[in-house]
Amino acid sequence: MDFVSAVKSCLGQYATFSGRAVRSEFWWFFLFQIIVVVVASFVGDLVANLASLALLLPALAVGARRLHDIGRSGWWQLLTLTGIGFLVLIYWWVQPSGE
Repeated sequence: MDFVSAVKSCLGQYATFSGRAVRSEFWWFFLFQIIVVVVASFVGDLVANLASLALLLPALAVGARRLHDIGRSGWWQLLTLTGIGFLVLIYWWVQPSGE
């Protein structure tokens, strides 16, 4: 999946937590989020905060779909609330598909 189709797919499935997301879809959308927030931060802090807030739900949704792709529950994203849990999620997100 290329950059544009990944972003369209994630924004088209804005709050869809069911299904699967391949690695490329997840990481291209992750890169899109970083680019949007960095560009928005040049405009102002309020704009960057609004952009982050607007992209939060699709980011959680694609993260859950990515975890479903490797055979895990989307609820594992709650590990980000711990300090070290984010590293476990990164490890899982880079794993190949479960099938």
